[in-house]
Amino acid sequence: MLFLDKLKEKEATLRPKFDILFESILKNQTHSADALLINVNGFYNPEVHNWKNITEKLSPYVIGPNSEGLSEQLHYKFIHNYRSNNIAKVHYPEYLKALEYSHDKRIEIDEAIEFEGTSIQLEMLVYLKIWEADAFIKKFYQATRLLHKEPYDWHFKIKESNRDTAATGNRDNIIRLLVRDKIKTSFPGIYSAFKNAFITQIRNSIAHSKYSFLGRNIHLNNFIASDPASQLKNVPFDQWVNIFHDTIIIYNEYLSLTQKINNHFAQIATGNNNQVEIRINRQDPIETIQFANLEFRPEFQDWKWQQLNME
Repeated sequence: MLFLDKLKEKEATLRPKFDILFESILKNQTHSADALLINVNGFYNPEVHNWKNITEKLSPYVIGPNSEGLSEQLHYKFIHNYRSNNIAKVHYPEYLKALEYSHDKRIEIDEAIEFEGTSIQLEMLVYLKIWEADAFIKKFYQATRLLHKEPYDWHFKIKESNRDTAATGNRDNIIRLLVRDKIKTSFPGIYSAFKNAFITQIRNSIAHSKYSFLGRNIHLNNFIASDPASQLKNVPFDQWVNIFHDTIIIYNEYLSLTQKINNHFAQIATGNNNQVEIRINRQDPIETIQFANLEFRPEFQDWKWQQLNME
C-alpha cells in the first residue's frame, strides 16, 4: 500500500530536481527539438524496406508509439489504478505503531501482516511494470543523452538476446550505466533515488519468483556468495516501502517530464503555424543528417508527419 506522507516527502525532494532536469535537457540539446523526439518516439524501423504493398521507397526513420508505446499505455492503466486506489488511511508512523506487538492484538496484527504481504506482491508487479518497461527505459536513456549534449539516438535498441550485437545494451546496464551513473554528478538526488529504487537482485528475485516472506521480511532466494551483485539475503518490509515509494515518485516525475516536453513544444508550434522542425541522424542508406517537420494537432494534443522518402 502507499502512504501519502511518504509520497509527499519524496515528491518534495525530487520534484524540484526533475524541474531542473527538464530545463537542463532543453538547454543542452544540440538541436532545438531533440527533446520532442523523446515524446514522439523517433525510431529506426528497417522492416520498412520489406513493405510490398507500396511503390514508394520510404524512409525507415519514423515516429509513433510502436510496440513499446502500446505496451506502456496498457500498463499505465494498471499502475495508475494501483496508485489511485491503494492509499493507506493513516500515515506511515501510525501504521507502524499499530503493528507493535501486543498479546491482546496478536490476531489483528497477524491479519494486518498477511494483508501487507499480499499488497507487497501486487507492488512487486507494479515494480516490474515500471523498471522493465521499454518506453520508460528508452525515454530516460534519450533524456540523459540530451543532458550530456549528445544527439537523440534513432538507433536505440534494447538487447533481447546474446546474438543481438547491434543493441544499445540490456535493460539493467542501460538503467544503471547509461542513465543512473551518468547523472550522478549533475543530479545526485535523482541518482540516489534511482540507486535506492532499482536493485538488480531484487528485480531478478521478483521476476523469477525467488523469494519468500517470514514475518515482515522478504527473503531473497537468489543470494550468491561469490556474486557482488547478489549479496542481499533479506529485505525488511520497511526497506521495501522506501524502495517502492521511490519507484512510484520516479514514475510520477517521468510522466510529468513527458507532459512538460509536450507542453513546451506545443507552445512553440502554436506560434509557428503548428510546425516544429526535427533532426534525423541517419545511418541508412548512408550516414547523414536530415531535417523534417512535425505538425502539432491542437485538437488531439499530438504530433504527425508525412512519411519521408528514402532519399
